[in-house]
Amino acid sequence: MSANVLYDAPGPRARARNRLYGALSTVAILGLVAFVVYKLDDTGQFQAGLWDDYEYSDTHQRIVDGLLTTLKTFAIAAVLSVALGAVLAAARLSDHRPVRWAATVVVEFFRAMPLVIMIFLLFAGVFTSDPMWALVLGLTLYNGSVQAEIFRSGINAVPRGQSEAAYALGLRKTQVMSSVLIPQAVRTMLPSIISQLVVTLKDTSLGFIILYEELLFVGKAFAEQTKPVNGVYAFIPMVIVFGSIYIVLCLALSSVATWVERRTQRSRKGAPPAMATVGATVTAGSTAGADGASGADGSRTG
Repeated sequence: MSANVLYDAPGPRARARNRLYGALSTVAILGLVAFVVYKLDDTGQFQAGLWDDYEYSDTHQRIVDGLLTTLKTFAIAAVLSVALGAVLAAARLSDHRPVRWAATVVVEFFRAMPLVIMIFLLFAGVFTSDPMWALVLGLTLYNGSVQAEIFRSGINAVPRGQSEAAYALGLRKTQVMSSVLIPQAVRTMLPSIISQLVVTLKDTSLGFIILYEELLFVGKAFAEQTKPVNGVYAFIPMVIVFGSIYIVLCLALSSVATWVERRTQRSRKGAPPAMATVGATVTAGSTAGADGASGADGSRTG
């Protein structure tokens, strides 16, 4: 008889209740979706005329321009946030207490600061004439502090014996970090780093609050500037089109994270190095020879 150590297996009545709860939940969700669709249709958001403006090449060009602006902002913020995260992680792992404390204060402050407020303050106080850098710097400070914790956790996850063995060989801390700890920690950190980059990509949409012409700002402006159909502006088509673009971009980055995770798991399960196999064979052979010799001596002495 098999037993589940995590929970008691449900009996016939519990299974029936679970099926009932699942069916009721499905009906409730479908009912909510139907109600939302009905209300949107009742307000005229599904009129075919709302899609007419998306047939023009000028509209396509505006969407492409907004997409390229978003990708440029994301690329700069991604590189800077990863670099800042590496610097802050190294500072938090420093042997010097003032450096470690200062890095901790910076990381905790920017992780706790709401990103919207940070972007708006940077725009209003520093980058009034250049909203792109207000958005980039806000994304860098927030996501860089999160990346710093990812780096620090990945390095601390390496078994302590690795660093102790390296120090025993006479390596300095810089050599231990660059040659021993970081190469092993990269496998653990990469999926989390890429997942945080997905968050960075989605956060580029906050640029619309400072009138930066990224993808969401272009979509919102386009929905407001198009000619209304029966007094209805094309907000639902805008959400569908531009939301789909964001979803595709995020799914592409998420698939990269999944691919990296699979590759790292596969490399961990690989065959042992050839030299290790040869060494194990030699060791086993010498051990067997020693046992045979002792047995022979035992027979002679007996």
